Amino acid sequence: MNITCLARRCFLSLSLLVAPVALASTTIVPAPPQLAAKSYVLMDAASGNVLVENNGDQRLPPASLTKLMTAYIATLEIRRGKIGEQDMVPISEHAWRTGGAASGGSTMFLPLNSQASVDDLLHGVIIQSGNDASIALAEYIAGSEDAFADMMNATAQKLGMKNSHFMNSTGLPHPEHYSSAHDMAILARAIIQEDQEHYAIYSQKEFVWNDIKQSNRNLLLWRDSTVDGLKTGHTEEAGYCLVASAKRDNARMITSVFGTDSEKVRAAETQKLLTYGFRFFETRKLRDKGVELTRATVWKGQASDVPAGLAEDMILTLPRGQADKLEATMQVQPELVAPISAGQVIGKVEVRNGEQLVHSADLVALSAVEEAGFFGRLWDSIKMFFLGLFS
Repeated sequence: MNITCLARRCFLSLSLLVAPVALASTTIVPAPPQLAAKSYVLMDAASGNVLVENNGDQRLPPASLTKLMTAYIATLEIRRGKIGEQDMVPISEHAWRTGGAASGGSTMFLPLNSQASVDDLLHGVIIQSGNDASIALAEYIAGSEDAFADMMNATAQKLGMKNSHFMNSTGLPHPEHYSSAHDMAILARAIIQEDQEHYAIYSQKEFVWNDIKQSNRNLLLWRDSTVDGLKTGHTEEAGYCLVASAKRDNARMITSVFGTDSEKVRAAETQKLLTYGFRFFETRKLRDKGVELTRATVWKGQASDVPAGLAEDMILTLPRGQADKLEATMQVQPELVAPISAGQVIGKVEVRNGEQLVHSADLVALSAVEEAGFFGRLWDSIKMFFLGLFS
C-alpha cells in the first residue's frame, strides 16, 4: 500500500481503505422525526454511534425492559457453563406470588412448587415477559433476587450503562430502579453481538408453555419483516416502552423508546425512527481487521519493522453520500522498542469529514517481534541516541 508518512503521521486516501463501490449521490438529511415519547434513541448497531436522541440519558423507569438484563445475564451464565439450558428450576413462593397471575402483571403462569427448565424460563422471560419466570431465573442464578440485582448492576457498569440501577429482575416499580433509552440501546447491542443463537428467541411471535399460548407484545414483529427483536415494557409510571432492532441489507439499527401512551403508539413511533435511520443513513465497511495498512519501525528487535493494521473491522454508518468526503490519517508511535506482542496498540487511525472526527480506531501490531540480542540492542541504542540529537 502506498502510504506517505511524515514524522510518523501517515495520510491515507480513503480509496485505499474503502472497497470499490458505486457511491450514492449526496442525500440531504432532514431533521429527525419528533416522537410522542418521553425519551428515545436511534443507534447504529455496528458502531454503537447514536444517530438520533431525545433525552437519551434521562433516568426513567424501564418497566419490563429490565428483563433484557435478566435474559442477558442468564444467557451469559449458559455460555460460561455455570447453568445449563435443561437444568430444572424450582418455582419459589416469591416467584409465584410476586410474578404470578394474582399480582396483576405479566406472567408465565408457573405453579407454586413446580419446576421449569432454564430454556423454558428464558423463553417465558423474553416472549411472554413473565415476572415469575424472571424471578425464578434470578433465584436460580444468584440464590436470591437481591443478589441477582447486584449482578445486574455490576453487568450494567461493565457494559457502560451509566444511567441504570436495578433493584429487581422484573422491572416492577421501585424508586431506585431506573434506566435510560441510551443504556437500553447499549444493552440491546450487547445481546445482539454476543450471542446470535439466543438472540433468535427475541424474534419468536409466540410461546406455548403448559398448554398456555402467549404472544409476543412487540407489534413490529408482525408489521415489519426486518424487525427481529427485542422487548416491550409497560407500567403506569413508565408508560409504554419498546426496544427494537431491524436489519436491512448489511445495516442494523437499534431503537429505544420510553414513555409513550399505548401499544400502538410505541410501535408507530419506533417505526418512524427505523424508517428514518434506514432511509437517510448507510453502513460501510471501510477496512477488514487484520489487513496490513503499513509497517512500523521497531528498535532493538529481531526484526526491524512490524506489520500494522486494525484489531476490529472498521464499519461506519454515515449520512448517505458522505463516504466520498472522508479522509483518514494514521499515526504510528515514533519509537517502538521490542519486545512487541501481537495485538499491541502501536498507533491510531482517524477518519474525518472535513474538520469533524467521525471515527477513530487503534492501530495494532499484527505479529510479534522478539527482543534482539545484546549487540543488536546496543547498536540500536547508539542509533537512537544520534537520531535524537538531530531530530
